[in-house]
Amino acid sequence: MTASSKAKKAPLKRPLVRTPCIGVCSTGIGDSVCRGCKRFSHEVIHWNGYSEAEKQIVDDRLADFLSLCMRNRFVVTDEALLHWQLQVQQIHYNREHDIYANLFTLLKAGASQISEPEKYGFSVHLNWRQHTLLELREQVDGEFWALSEAHYERYLATPDLFDA
Repeated sequence: MTASSKAKKAPLKRPLVRTPCIGVCSTGIGDSVCRGCKRFSHEVIHWNGYSEAEKQIVDDRLADFLSLCMRNRFVVTDEALLHWQLQVQQIHYNREHDIYANLFTLLKAGASQISEPEKYGFSVHLNWRQHTLLELREQVDGEFWALSEAHYERYLATPDLFDA
């Protein structure tokens, strides 16, 4: 077996998970879920002690929740154009996340400067077109927090009824 064939069979290694912290932590004032990064309070506290696999689980959950919230208001019409715009605008985004999580990153960086979403590879669902992109971004952020809070309350804060 040649060196090049060994390299082809080696599994692709995912990049290290960066902290989702955005510097506005609310767990220090008693929130169970951070209003900034949407991690659970124990995840914020123990983050630096987590293995890469544990960090990846948290990162995947957050990206999935964010994507779900974005899909309620937006449609990505051209993934390549959206990725191109992220690169041209020099916006750091996670290539491991799905396109809707990356769209949120674009809106977070410059929602107020986008007047023609189609030039960025997305559109707004008809039911939401009366809102500005800034308003929609804030609504998504609130829904993302509410979804994270509901998940925490359902699966972590509620005692297991079947435990004796």
